[in-house]
Amino acid sequence: MNSIVVFCGSSEGIDPLILDKAYSLGKEMAERSVKLVYGAARIGVMGKLAQGALDYSGNVIGIIPDFLKLKEVFHTGLTKLIVTENMHERKLKMHELSEGVIMLPGGYGTLEEFFEMLTWAQLGLHHKPIGILNINGFYNSLMSMLKTMVDQGFVKQENYDMILIDHSIHGLLDKMTHYHPLHVPKWINKDQL
Repeated sequence: MNSIVVFCGSSEGIDPLILDKAYSLGKEMAERSVKLVYGAARIGVMGKLAQGALDYSGNVIGIIPDFLKLKEVFHTGLTKLIVTENMHERKLKMHELSEGVIMLPGGYGTLEEFFEMLTWAQLGLHHKPIGILNINGFYNSLMSMLKTMVDQGFVKQENYDMILIDHSIHGLLDKMTHYHPLHVPKWINKDQL
């Protein structure tokens, strides 16, 4: 895997371990020569992630819509900064430039970006590995809610199983490296993929 888009918060939150793990993920990606694609901020979890990669000579591409450029205080030391017209164009560019997806702790925007990529995978629009780095159990409740959706018949088990989750960076990156798509919707012609 040559590139991963990482969705995470532009806030720091209250758990210092989240910031430490974000930095370590950036570092590990740089050491594995995996390009980091992310939301371009120099603050919060995003900033720590990017700095971890940059401090170890990683290739970091930030993508930010013009209207957020000042609000999210974009990072000026990136390998490449791409400014888009809107959020939709930003997500499309992130999708185009990545071969995998990771979610770190964050807020509404993080969840929205992650679930859009997950929905695209469910629809067969891509077959990238989609992972969650579950730092200090941050996403335990979310996974429980998704399991309830399976139990109640709103999400298929195979779509739940597409999510790779681990508490360790090495564990998650190894799962992503060895990922094989589990599901192709019946209405998608496999020859079109």
